[in-house]
Amino acid sequence: MEIKLENESLELTINSFGAELKSITGKETGTQYLWDADEKYWKRSAPVLFPFVGSLKDKKFTVDGTDYPMGQHGFARDMEFELVSQTKDEAWFSLKSNDETLAKYPFEFVLEIGYKLSGSEIKVTWRVTNPVKKDLLFSIGGHPAFMCPVAEQGKQSDYYLKLDTDKAITYGLICDGGLLDKEDNLLKVDADGYCQIDEHMFDKDALIIENRQASKVSLCTPDKKPYLTVSFDAPLFGLWSPAGMGAPFICIEPWYGRCDRAGFAGELKDREYGNSLAQGEKFEKSYTIAIEL
Repeated sequence: MEIKLENESLELTINSFGAELKSITGKETGTQYLWDADEKYWKRSAPVLFPFVGSLKDKKFTVDGTDYPMGQHGFARDMEFELVSQTKDEAWFSLKSNDETLAKYPFEFVLEIGYKLSGSEIKVTWRVTNPVKKDLLFSIGGHPAFMCPVAEQGKQSDYYLKLDTDKAITYGLICDGGLLDKEDNLLKVDADGYCQIDEHMFDKDALIIENRQASKVSLCTPDKKPYLTVSFDAPLFGLWSPAGMGAPFICIEPWYGRCDRAGFAGELKDREYGNSLAQGEKFEKSYTIAIEL
């Protein structure tokens, strides 16, 4: 089921399957800012990653000595959500644990995802609640893919990233199995936070940026004007485009969790950046996408 939200500036389309944002369109110009999920490059637009972000060591996780197989990024992106409420400019979706999820992930949960339009900004909210006595262990993250170049203007390697820092960014890379490897790579930015997008930037997969080194990332046209900004308070984020494909989009991904390290050998409770909720506790975080119209 597709849900449409709109105001004077933007029109959004959200699919109830995965509660996934599918389009962001500027109403005056018709400009599309979100990747259209063309399978030629990538079949998704903005999946929600839950209850895992990234890959697990040996494609499994362990709880109290029992192993559970699990693919990359968990399962919420491939499940139907219930539409809980909708107005002209806001919608909320819900996914609750059930027999299918409990068989592969032994935790009960309520996951709610909200989208709110305000002017030229979109607020995306994640709300996770634990309804039972057993502690809930999880990760969650976003994976939105934004057009770059935008409106088919120019080539991607003429565009820029702009970060809210003037310091070089340290980032990790992905190795075999989708696990975190070397973390001493540097992404140089100038005094105003700009970094030109290099055509080889994603040759080794995603850039994993930890330790709150930035909280705002913009995509900028060749003349360095931001046309889209993602703002967040997450402890880490990813930058990604399919390696070696010249895909016309870049993902800016706020994360509360990440893939395992290559040498990880613990249980689920030992994973870095994991989140834990006791009964009745609620985890609520959000990020915003601002469009410069």
